Amino acid sequence: MAISAQVVKELRDKTGAGMMNCKQALQETNGDFTKAIAWLRQKSLVTPTNTRITTEGLIGSYIHTGGKVGVLLEVNCETDFVSRSEEFQTLVRDLAMQIAAYANIEYVKVLDIPAEIIAQEQEIEIGRDDLAKKPDNIKEKIIQGRIEKRLKDMSLLDQPFIRDQSITVEQRIKQAISKLGENIQVRRFHRFVLGEGIEKPESNFAQEVAAQIGS
Repeated sequence: MAISAQVVKELRDKTGAGMMNCKQALQETNGDFTKAIAWLRQKSLVTPTNTRITTEGLIGSYIHTGGKVGVLLEVNCETDFVSRSEEFQTLVRDLAMQIAAYANIEYVKVLDIPAEIIAQEQEIEIGRDDLAKKPDNIKEKIIQGRIEKRLKDMSLLDQPFIRDQSITVEQRIKQAISKLGENIQVRRFHRFVLGEGIEKPESNFAQEVAAQIGS
């Protein structure tokens, strides 16, 4: 099948693999972007787009109004000088705010999403009722598009930037890299929601009534 140069470039931007390798991956997987990433991983062709070591940076935080949602975020750069700059600190605060605002963000980038999670998403989409009567070729395209969208929804770097919806978070970080002249990487984050994971006691009205009758 014909593979557009734009799709090849997008795959290269996501994986850091060579253009020819990206084109081959797409050809081998019939243009399935997610499967192409997996193919490149299997061939050990995925490489960082910027390999300069980032050992400095900041751990930033954001607590949403009301104190019920909070975020801790680690963003790395190359030097302490840059980590103390207003530009870098503003970026870290904005990224923490972004994560607090979007509950669906679970990973830094699509490449971080485990294969088993991707497989689960595929199973969910394959089983949807609205696809039952679709021809197989149409069904595959719809499933592929939905999965790609779902994975991007889970990825911080693919989100529209909270302060400028015309660009993605990844593009905003690249702007900071260009301005500061250093590699910048989001390493990890954790989103805290008040009461998350705590089992709340549930009253059983029928049992309460029965107990009162029997007393």
